[in-house]
Amino acid sequence: MVEYKNERNRQFPSKISTTTFVKLYILHLLKERSYYGNEIIEEIKDRLEGKWEPSPGMVYPLLRDLEKEGYINGWWEEPDKKSIRRYRLTEEGYKHYQVVLLRNKPIFEDSLVIVKNVLKDIYNKQI
Repeated sequence: MVEYKNERNRQFPSKISTTTFVKLYILHLLKERSYYGNEIIEEIKDRLEGKWEPSPGMVYPLLRDLEKEGYINGWWEEPDKKSIRRYRLTEEGYKHYQVVLLRNKPIFEDSLVIVKNVLKDIYNKQI
């Protein structure tokens, strides 16, 4: 369980913002291979079994920010047309991914414990 500085935690512990979650997923995907923006959206949607998908208004600014920070490299598939921009993780991006991954794992684990117990206690469903 995550330590909350010995303070009583009054907020439901899903403390990972949507932006942080999508950034983590983008870095995770780009560690596997190169993607372009809409491909990232579709891949996240598929991996979450269609239950949720990030909006283009979230993904594209994150890609620009990650590129500006040097965590990913982007290039145009057809430089003359500038229609599809592919991205891949840089070495610095991989190091950043490792930090983000470790920082957020306990929060996901805490959230899983809560959801599992709610399903068990309230809905009488074992997971």
